[in-house]
Amino acid sequence: MLSTLSLSKRKIFSNSLPPGLGKKKSLNSPDETRTFPKGKIEMATVGGVTFGRATFDPGWKWSEHLRPIAKTKSCEAPHTLHMISGHMQVKMDDGAEIEFGPGDVGVIAPGHDAWALGNEPVVVIDISGLVNYAKQS
Repeated sequence: MLSTLSLSKRKIFSNSLPPGLGKKKSLNSPDETRTFPKGKIEMATVGGVTFGRATFDPGWKWSEHLRPIAKTKSCEAPHTLHMISGHMQVKMDDGAEIEFGPGDVGVIAPGHDAWALGNEPVVVIDISGLVNYAKQS
């Protein structure tokens, strides 16, 4: 087990990895949390990569709840995502649409709107588009 190290004939249990092996953090103890109407994002940066967990409540829509913060026509963040739960519809500025559900992975280009579908919160892990997402100016 990576979290169990044997040093000087004794075992040490730790959340740290041995030097040179890597680094880890938990989104359950994020570096930063941003809240906004009907949602929040929790972020942790490890080795220069920012991982984010976004939670969108039923009724959330980017154009209604985040456009006032972003001050752009549509979401200009690129996303590389893994859907954990819920369903989300994405509509590109050119009119193309795609639905994401649990277990789906995908890449979304800048220039889109998105909204939660149904009565279940949407939970998504994003590794490319949340550094400036919902950041108050």
